[in-house]
Amino acid sequence: MASRLKSTAFRTILTAMLLATLAALLALLLVPSRAGAEATPTAAATATGDKIVLDTGWIEQPDNLNPFIGYALTSYYIYWLNYDRLVRYDPVTLEPVPGIAESWDVSDDAKTWTFHIRHGVKFQDGVALTAHDVEFTFDYVIKNDMGAFTLYTNHIKEVTATDDYTVVFKCSEPRGTLLQMWVPILPEHIWSKISPDDAGNSFTNAPPVIGSGPFQVVEWKKGNYLVMKANKDYWGGAPKIDEHILHFYTNQDTVAADFDLGVIDMSGFIAPAQFAKYQSKAGVKAQAAVHDRFECLEMNCYAGKSLGHPALADPKFRDALAWAIDNEKIVNIAYNGYAIAGSSLLPAEYWKAPQDYHWTPPADVLRHYDPEKAKQLLDEAGYKDTNGDGVREYKGEPIKLRLWGDTEIPASNSTGKLIAGWFQDIGLKIDFTVVDYGWASDQMYNYVNGTFTPDWDLLLTYWAGDYDPGFLLSIYTGDQIESWNESGWSDPEYDRLYKAQDATTDPQQRLDMIHQMQEIFYAQSPNVTFAYPQDLEVYDTADWEGWVQMPGGNGGVMNIWTMLSVHPKAGAEESESGANTGLIVGVAAAVAAVGAVAAFLIARRRKAARREVG
Repeated sequence: MASRLKSTAFRTILTAMLLATLAALLALLLVPSRAGAEATPTAAATATGDKIVLDTGWIEQPDNLNPFIGYALTSYYIYWLNYDRLVRYDPVTLEPVPGIAESWDVSDDAKTWTFHIRHGVKFQDGVALTAHDVEFTFDYVIKNDMGAFTLYTNHIKEVTATDDYTVVFKCSEPRGTLLQMWVPILPEHIWSKISPDDAGNSFTNAPPVIGSGPFQVVEWKKGNYLVMKANKDYWGGAPKIDEHILHFYTNQDTVAADFDLGVIDMSGFIAPAQFAKYQSKAGVKAQAAVHDRFECLEMNCYAGKSLGHPALADPKFRDALAWAIDNEKIVNIAYNGYAIAGSSLLPAEYWKAPQDYHWTPPADVLRHYDPEKAKQLLDEAGYKDTNGDGVREYKGEPIKLRLWGDTEIPASNSTGKLIAGWFQDIGLKIDFTVVDYGWASDQMYNYVNGTFTPDWDLLLTYWAGDYDPGFLLSIYTGDQIESWNESGWSDPEYDRLYKAQDATTDPQQRLDMIHQMQEIFYAQSPNVTFAYPQDLEVYDTADWEGWVQMPGGNGGVMNIWTMLSVHPKAGAEESESGANTGLIVGVAAAVAAVGAVAAFLIARRRKAARREVG
């Protein structure tokens, strides 16, 4: 009886699956297609008067829509479309240009800045944005020590709205970088009801997200897609598209497949092995774009209570590890050559002279792959293999380090295997695992009985900054420990220089201080920067135009200026045959998938039957 009931249940499940699939296929014939289960209009919808939708493909998921909590690069991309700042940045030069502040004045001593707010700016719920919202936002950050943005508020003593369209910043020191404040202007009528504790810990900022930017998050299906609706009343001019949809993928092959099928119109997450095929493809632009990003091996250097390996708190130990890493090999193998070998903290080839903030270590300081030197340095620092088992010891115990890769960094697995092998070659025991960054973050920001107690050793990660180097430099200041500063490293002189470069109004003086900071950081190695990756972008130029590179000439196109100007080409319309071809492929894939699932269930049942018989 039991066996017959299982068989009946199985046939019922399989029948239901087939009927559901037929219904889904019928739905495909009746509505526009989207990756996954939801319907998404395409550029071809223009001709029929439907919504104009730009679909993009992403590997990294947004982690939170609350700008005080989110840390993912994708999250910040979304914030800067949903919210405004006081100023925007020229897409070619990266210099500040008017934003919701249409103009500004600065006192001779650069301690008083007066911003003149545009008339007629509205939040996406129709409420007017005024200088009082600006005052509220900065007071909220400063008075509540909201760590995500306090790095932009150094030396600010007071922010006052003197009327609806004027806001005055008074500073304790000259602020040469006040125009580089990437602080989203929040609607006071919403955020004044949210406690700072909730804002920094639990508030999710669920859609619809209210800001004043050119787009608004109206829907987010985690792990699948996020929909941003164009703000047609945007003060800077309405976007030329109606919706911008971010589709989220778990692997780069699927991204490329959906781009080929026309499901998405653009992605910056193309696998290096596939990138070359797009470089000669008609109607497609493929570019290796520079980015203000570095990828690195970050180390738990925290000198306080920590569950990380104590050897990592020793700069001599960290220096030795840096000599055991072959940056060129990582670039060639993990990135297929689409990166610049890393050296110092700030990326190369992003900023241009005379303000090239990247510092290049001189030849007599620059590390290169030299495992013998790494072994020598470890011996000299007292980390020896005294019992001859091949593993060095710390206070008589073998040194075992946890090395974590990140599931959302495509090169992480290859890089981790290389580094684990090199570290084992110099006498360390390495446990390499690729993990979810959210889980890793919980370990990095671990607390024991209310005391910060990081529980990790080594992490492969990345950092991306603003168009100004201030953010990347701020990460490793002492003030950011328990906030952005994951490694827990700090240095008094580095901190002093950070505050000083933020205050000076002399560009050359600031440049010199920023180079000194990188020199200090390089010598102490709280991380080993091994690559400045290029964004491998592909985008449709047959049907779309208005793509804007930022910075001009060699930058990427995923920026506010593209989203304001991109639009379907006149007369561009997906042909009926093309649409049918895509549909046929989708139907065939769905049928094949159902067949595979059915076969899998049949196989599972047969195995179960054999177990029952046996």
